[in-house]
Amino acid sequence: MKLFARDIMAKNFDTINMNAPVEKAIKMILHAKVRPTGHKTVSLMVVDDVHALVGTISMYYILYHLRPSYLNYGIDGSELNWKGEVDGFVQAVKDKTVAQIMNDTVLSVPPDEPVMSILDRLIKNRIRRISVVDNGKLVGVVYMSDIFYHLFSE
Repeated sequence: MKLFARDIMAKNFDTINMNAPVEKAIKMILHAKVRPTGHKTVSLMVVDDVHALVGTISMYYILYHLRPSYLNYGIDGSELNWKGEVDGFVQAVKDKTVAQIMNDTVLSVPPDEPVMSILDRLIKNRIRRISVVDNGKLVGVVYMSDIFYHLFSE
């Protein structure tokens, strides 16, 4: 079986402008479509004002930035008293812009990239999705879960 990005890429994907509030991204992810493989999308492709791809935002990035930043410096969250603080953290992350919390590392593959090459890049970069770009235009997204589905569903 020889699969390429064009064979398994999602062509119906959501984008969001980098200047949009994170609250809009949250709503889009909460109400995201279920892909034909049965997996729900938990990320959005982030574009600038001329619709150029500039990054991604996902459930992971939103939850990562929901946490207070001091937890990134060796403090164990299980040792803290969280009483009454969660609502403030939720509102603070909603008030940010997508650009403030998105992953701005843009990796992409062409439509004729072999699936095994894509899988290797996903694993080595510890990411779950990669953009498919053809002549500078975003044409699809390959999700790790869709690779798994296509390889093992039959």
